[in-house]
Amino acid sequence: MPANMWTSAVAFAIALGFSGAAMAQTPACEPDKLAEKYPGLVGKTVKFGADPQTPPYTMRDGTDFDKVIGADTDLARAVFECHGIPYEIFLGGWSGLLPATISGQIDVFWNNLYYTAERAKQVDYVLYMQAGTGALTQAGNPKSIDDITAMCGATAAAGLGTVEEAALKDQDGKCTADGKPGVTVMSYPDLAAGIRLVQTGRADILMSDLALVQSLAIENPETYAVAFKILTGFTIGAGVKNGNDELLQAIYDGLVAVQAAGKQVEIFETYKIDPDLIVAAEVRKD
Repeated sequence: MPANMWTSAVAFAIALGFSGAAMAQTPACEPDKLAEKYPGLVGKTVKFGADPQTPPYTMRDGTDFDKVIGADTDLARAVFECHGIPYEIFLGGWSGLLPATISGQIDVFWNNLYYTAERAKQVDYVLYMQAGTGALTQAGNPKSIDDITAMCGATAAAGLGTVEEAALKDQDGKCTADGKPGVTVMSYPDLAAGIRLVQTGRADILMSDLALVQSLAIENPETYAVAFKILTGFTIGAGVKNGNDELLQAIYDGLVAVQAAGKQVEIFETYKIDPDLIVAAEVRKD
């Protein structure tokens, strides 16, 4: 295990009050030891939430509509199977998954969930990748928008309550402060609705996760293009309701083991996500 992973593991164990004996060994995949390691999860089926219209993170298999695949979905499966934890997928619109986690309707929000301090007031995170933002536009980039600062007078779509929505509203303020036309921001409840705004020309730009935007452009080159990208420094993780520490510990341990085995790299390469975006598993509680 890399030194930074071990440091994170020790720090998390101390934060939760685990003894040194509990951290004597590197977390490993031991599905036959569920009762010994996580007794509170015995007899439970963990329900994790995902939006099937967020490729390459979660999507329906093109050959089997009832099968859900994707980088986040496959990673979640690998982590739960590492411990022998039964699980099921709860499918819904992305914007509704955080409230569902907070209310206890689902146990984990595992679908391209960016860390923000505001969200961390209600959910604890296990981080596993960094992110960037991509701007999706029509093929050929008809408005020649090549940077967020070039969006004055444009119409842009972003997910409701997302960091991209906040960035666009901030840019709108900068445009008007400079005496230029503002950015018209259209907030959408789910990605499919946002994509339709770009496809029909009602929005010039859709701002969302970089890997997601790149995936859409690669799969549909005659319809979409990437106008620009921003390396944001944001991180992404699985979200668990505050106080659900045993499940949080299990997800963290599972991610450490899955990362050490090279499984996350394998999953990311399958879905054409740059493995350099992977970060060592880390718990973030505030």
